[in-house]
Amino acid sequence: MIGAIIGDIVGSRFERVNHKSKEFELFDRKCRPTDDSVMTLAIAKAILECKGNFENLSQKAISNMQEFGRIYKKAGYGRSFIKWIWADDPQPYNSYGNGSAMRVSPCGYAATSIEEAKELSAMVTKVTHNHPEGMKGAEAVAVAIYLAKTGKSKEDIKQYIQDNYYNIDFTIDQIRLEYEFDVSCQGSVPVALEAFFESTDFEDAIRNAISVGGDSDTIAAMTGSIAEAFYGVPEETIDSAIDFLDGREMEILYYFEKEYPSKAFDEDGETTISIFCVLDKSVDKVIPAETTITIDGDLDGDVVHAWVDNVDMIPDFSSFDKSDRIEETKEFLEKAGSDVVKTAKKAGEGIFAAAKFTIDSINKAKDKVVDNLENCYELCADNPEDTERIMRAVKLLNAAGYDTRVKVTSGTMRGYVFAKGLEFSKAVTVLESEEGISLKDKPMDKKKADKIKKNAK
Repeated sequence: MIGAIIGDIVGSRFERVNHKSKEFELFDRKCRPTDDSVMTLAIAKAILECKGNFENLSQKAISNMQEFGRIYKKAGYGRSFIKWIWADDPQPYNSYGNGSAMRVSPCGYAATSIEEAKELSAMVTKVTHNHPEGMKGAEAVAVAIYLAKTGKSKEDIKQYIQDNYYNIDFTIDQIRLEYEFDVSCQGSVPVALEAFFESTDFEDAIRNAISVGGDSDTIAAMTGSIAEAFYGVPEETIDSAIDFLDGREMEILYYFEKEYPSKAFDEDGETTISIFCVLDKSVDKVIPAETTITIDGDLDGDVVHAWVDNVDMIPDFSSFDKSDRIEETKEFLEKAGSDVVKTAKKAGEGIFAAAKFTIDSINKAKDKVVDNLENCYELCADNPEDTERIMRAVKLLNAAGYDTRVKVTSGTMRGYVFAKGLEFSKAVTVLESEEGISLKDKPMDKKKADKIKKNAK
């Protein structure tokens, strides 16, 4: 399911300003979850509430979509759907829009048979998009996901789609230049499917979907939902995407992936793990509020022992609520200087813009406020196989008082140094005596750096 959310977030900034190329940064401060993600999570919550008995899935889909639509008012819904969200007695409105297919992925992941994938898809779709094309588009995506997650080849999946849903007689290259914005299922679902069929991995599938233009976030959401089931999702991509989610969204994603696990793989692309395991590492754990704490010792003394017996820590999703980031950003900007403040005004007051801008500002204002920020820099060797030279450089930095780490990945040794702010230039000077060794001048992403500090030797 997270594949749909990733596709939506990546495509959000291209929906109205199409990018007819596969060359772009996946995530940007302009990215955000839109109605595709919100309604996907609403359907996921409805499925979770059924606890395996889907008799009342349609009603739960209605209540959750209305609830989420009213909470996330500015997610970008169509006019008819907005009326449906606020209706006292919501009725289907004969739509064949791709809103049915963009949100259906949880059905494909929850299904235990191809027949059930079709049934679940129909139950969550008929409450709004009861036009035959709306029903067909959603079912095609749900079925493709089911076939992909159960190990069918691309050829088998495409043949099933061709036989039962759409005759896909084009390539992405053939339609890219002339393809236009089309929110109908019949005008966008086949495109999303072909973007997957032509892909080589998860990221390539997303890039295919974006490059064709049109309703970029929705096409990428549909493509991503199928690509996830077929390839799995890189751990690094998951980590980047969940930064855009709030606590409520993250909680649903967390428990859905726990109940209906899908696969991810680590940064080296070698170790396959579950997406839930990736999410679990990013979620704080706390002791339940009602837990009894036993205290042993003199409360007035220096040493007190406290413990709890046989209590499972529970997830705490509050760290994903970013309402305090605007204030944090403003405080940072006051330290960073007026030039950065002027740029900040252009970023707007949006929570995500402010949160992302905090990171960007750190780099731009490095000389002014970064002295106390510790960054991780990777050692670069002209010959990556020259482990002796890398180890010699690491020892030099160690001798100069730097915190260093060494990691061996796929037989290749990599060295890292942690340096605070302007100490970076001093570290560069330390390495001047070593030919063929240098430091990357751009600090590593904080999550990667934390992982290296924790796991590398």
